[in-house]
Amino acid sequence: MASLNWSYQGNNGPDQWHKLYPIANGNHQSPIDIKTKKVKKDPSLGHLKITWNLNTCKEIVNIGHSFHVNFEDKDNLSVVTGGPLTGNYRLHQFHFHWGQTDDHGSEHTVDGAKYASELHLVHWNSDKYSSFADASDKPDGLSIVAVFLKVSYTT
Repeated sequence: MASLNWSYQGNNGPDQWHKLYPIANGNHQSPIDIKTKKVKKDPSLGHLKITWNLNTCKEIVNIGHSFHVNFEDKDNLSVVTGGPLTGNYRLHQFHFHWGQTDDHGSEHTVDGAKYASELHLVHWNSDKYSSFADASDKPDGLSIVAVFLKVSYTT
């Protein structure tokens, strides 16, 4: 298994990420604590529209600490549009963050509370850029939709 050089706590925690990954230095980087009392709704934004086509899924890759489900970067069959986005953002891959117990594992938090897991749907701006690699370092190149997941038990 690959050795990790980052973590969510301790000597390799988020406040140290910028030393290994300079792009992680700034105010728009993970992890983010969403403070619900400070959230302001922008009434001009519409709903996000996510279109999904299972046939564009090409592989599942074990990256050691997680797995990625990668998609073909052709056509606009699996895309996200709307909300604050202009144009089409193609689905490149999705992955999960999870922990050892059900009370933590999400990358981000809401009012300091963690979730069992977090799904990231990673999209790239296919209207403006020719590939994921070309879009990945641009301010308008990527759109990542995060979904918090809870564990529930049914009887």
